[in-house]
Amino acid sequence: MKKIIASLLLCTALIAPAAAMAKDVTITTTLDNYSGRDAYLAVYVTKPDGSYDSTLWVAGSKQRYLGDLRGWISAMTAAGMTTLNLDGITGASIGSGQTLTIHSNLADTLIDAGYTIHVESAVEQGGEYPDDAVAPITSAPQQVSGKGYVATLSVSM
Repeated sequence: MKKIIASLLLCTALIAPAAAMAKDVTITTTLDNYSGRDAYLAVYVTKPDGSYDSTLWVAGSKQRYLGDLRGWISAMTAAGMTTLNLDGITGASIGSGQTLTIHSNLADTLIDAGYTIHVESAVEQGGEYPDDAVAPITSAPQQVSGKGYVATLSVSM
């Protein structure tokens, strides 16, 4: 009996880490050439039902302008988030024609399961684009065109 229990524990110890595996995902967002101030971007993940899952990156350091990213804020609010905790996932705003590349570890359970990456963009005294670029999280590389300040969004593993 002790041998069977020990074998089961060993199998569980070997299998459990595999279930929690994550893939390094590269997300590259290139902005169009436009006139105006640098863009604020929110890069976040939504679940298959379209509800908010997590924030991967926010470009723009002045918190008073983050409210211009209304789609992202609305998605988080709908998910029950009442505070904005962005430690470690923020950087400077992104200028016209520039590229933002981020690396993130996404759980294997999100890949090919209907989850999507959204990039929302806003420019002070300019436009706001809640779903500027949206790409599915798949094992195959993805590249989509943006609708506003984003020229392209690429997602690869």
